[in-house]
Amino acid sequence: MKRPRTALLSLTALLAAGLTALPAAPAGADEVEQVRNGTFDTTLDPWWTSGNLTPTLSDGRLCADVPGGTQNRWDAIVGQNDITLTQGESYRFSFYADGVPDGRVVRALVGLSDAPYDTWFEVSPQLSVSGNSYAYTFTSPVDTDRAQVAFQVGGSADPWRFCTDDVSLLGGVPPERYEPDTGPRVRVNQVAYLPAGPKNATLVTDSATRLPWRLKRADGTVAARGWTVPRGTDTSSAQTVHSIDFSRYKARGKGLTLVADGETSRPFDIDARAYERLRLDAVKFYYTQRSGTAIRDDLRPGYGRAAGHLNVAPNQGDADVPCQPGVCDYSLDVTGGWYDAGDHGKYVVNGGISVWELLSTYERALHARTGQPARFGDGSLAIPESGNKVPDLLDEVRWQLEFMLKMQVPDGQPLAGMAHHKVHDEAWTGLPLLPGADPQKRELHPPTTTATLNLAASAAQAARLYKPYDRRFAAELLSAARTAWAAALAHPDLLPDPDDGIGGGAYPDTDAGDEFYWAASQLYLTTGEKQFERHILDSPVHTADIFGATGFDWSRTAAAGRLDLATVPNRLPGRAKVRRSVVKGADRYLATLKAQPYGMPYAPDGNVFDWGSNHQVLNNAVVIASAYDITGASKYRDGAVQSMDYVLGRNALNLSYVTGYGDVSAENQHSRWYAHQLDPSLPHPPAGSLAGGPNSSIQDPLAQAKLQGCVGQFCYIDDIQSWSTNELTINWNAALAWMAAFVADQG
Repeated sequence: MKRPRTALLSLTALLAAGLTALPAAPAGADEVEQVRNGTFDTTLDPWWTSGNLTPTLSDGRLCADVPGGTQNRWDAIVGQNDITLTQGESYRFSFYADGVPDGRVVRALVGLSDAPYDTWFEVSPQLSVSGNSYAYTFTSPVDTDRAQVAFQVGGSADPWRFCTDDVSLLGGVPPERYEPDTGPRVRVNQVAYLPAGPKNATLVTDSATRLPWRLKRADGTVAARGWTVPRGTDTSSAQTVHSIDFSRYKARGKGLTLVADGETSRPFDIDARAYERLRLDAVKFYYTQRSGTAIRDDLRPGYGRAAGHLNVAPNQGDADVPCQPGVCDYSLDVTGGWYDAGDHGKYVVNGGISVWELLSTYERALHARTGQPARFGDGSLAIPESGNKVPDLLDEVRWQLEFMLKMQVPDGQPLAGMAHHKVHDEAWTGLPLLPGADPQKRELHPPTTTATLNLAASAAQAARLYKPYDRRFAAELLSAARTAWAAALAHPDLLPDPDDGIGGGAYPDTDAGDEFYWAASQLYLTTGEKQFERHILDSPVHTADIFGATGFDWSRTAAAGRLDLATVPNRLPGRAKVRRSVVKGADRYLATLKAQPYGMPYAPDGNVFDWGSNHQVLNNAVVIASAYDITGASKYRDGAVQSMDYVLGRNALNLSYVTGYGDVSAENQHSRWYAHQLDPSLPHPPAGSLAGGPNSSIQDPLAQAKLQGCVGQFCYIDDIQSWSTNELTINWNAALAWMAAFVADQG
């Protein structure tokens, strides 16, 4: 989620374990070989181990018996320090390893040898008794003479034996060219098209003239045929493409394919039922993101886990969290809430926009012409609260709201009524790491105006929606919103530190004007009071053009006010103009969609795809869908529906970015507990999890090694280490939930 961050993998625990130093050997390495004595012919020098390992020479290998009962990978380590890396240079990291018994996993990495223990490359192969050789190429993002090669072998309940040999870090090798497997050149929505909706596909071809296409049923018979439309070079992918429109075919079907230019697409359905599943799966995601409670395996088979951050050893929990040094002299109980992304941090900023979009999903269902609020009714999400006569979506969001209320500075304290920006670990933790096993100290970060206004907006919106089900909670929410509003007015410029990105995302923001507008809008919609009406009408944001190319997100929240003012019934003076501004924004995104051969309402300046670009596509589609709710014009309905095609497979990579949806979907999103790629005993992300998507800035080392020079849509890799292209987050899934519900409603 667009947030500066540093170390992915912290080796802090190795300090507690202690090191056993092996005698240093004289330097005599080859000019490009950075590892000394990687062959272990006669000595172990200069390798070291953690104190719980005793390395030995065995047949020219370094071997060590690893004790059982360790919690984390880094509880047992073999390593070598004082390695030199040159920024921008490519290295081949190779080694032999075996493990007894079969199936043990080693984490092999190249990183910083001292705090904050940044990791620049890592892999986690599963070892066999017979042994294998491994080789990988990466590009160093730093200049340093303090690098480390390490093998982390802890984290196993049972003892085992680890051996390694031929360890090499060879500099000056040519960079490895990454060629993604994009499958057939006919790119479709791999999940489903609506029977009465638009049906479009993209063909990658060098042909300059139109080509015939055929739509085939599962039994091979031809259901429809036509001609492609040449579109030239698509800027977002640098591919030469044609468009295919088969919207006139309206019959339901399963396992259909498109055939053109000798290629057959991946299969898809024509049916609305997939979106009925997706609207629920996208929200079911939040239960397994919950902090402070055990996840029940009977409710989410394969995803059960112990509660995280409840002050149960070794966990440094959230029941009594102090501030960072010098920030405050009190502690707060901030248990509960959702883990924000693939780490263990919890944030009021980003939590707020996520709450808004999920509650907006429900509120739209209450007011829109095609809304179906019963679809999120009691029992729909299979959560512990199901059966309490409250819509399940409201129950799920309440888990986050109650956490956000706890983040408010108590009465009698300096900055009372403000909200702490975030709570997370003192330093970055490693992957994989279940929340209940996190050993790090937790800290509250300073209150900020933006966090306070996120709380004010979210709590005010929630107050009107929870009132029919729990009047006391609704009153508590509104009171907290009013208190936060007053505190923000008194402290309008306490902005987050952009460098506060150790252990969690910084979520920096240089302007709180849009948050003031959003909060005032929600308070007005709930109360109708003149003070909030005046703030809305006097705000320069109210008449600003807020629907830019990259849309809205956690740092650009004006749309969260504007859209609700346009669609939630109210008596704001000049409301007709507000509604027209939304339609005008939708027209812009609709024009973008039509101009893009891949049919997405997203064309960032300079073709520089943003962090979390997939949710930007969806949020722009939310604006188009809102224009349909305002006008009833079918062009907006069709444009919003078509926008889903991109994230479900009609893209340059021919990949559905939603786990479990489509023939080939993302499944290795960056996460510490959905970490099957690193630990086969852990699951992939649950069905309905949205990957962040192409990010031209490729900030993480893996993306920098594999995606240099990437064009637009190709700046993505489905790998757990690529946190800048492949993370999952609560705000991205909120956009998916909103749009999945909209499309399902049109079915």
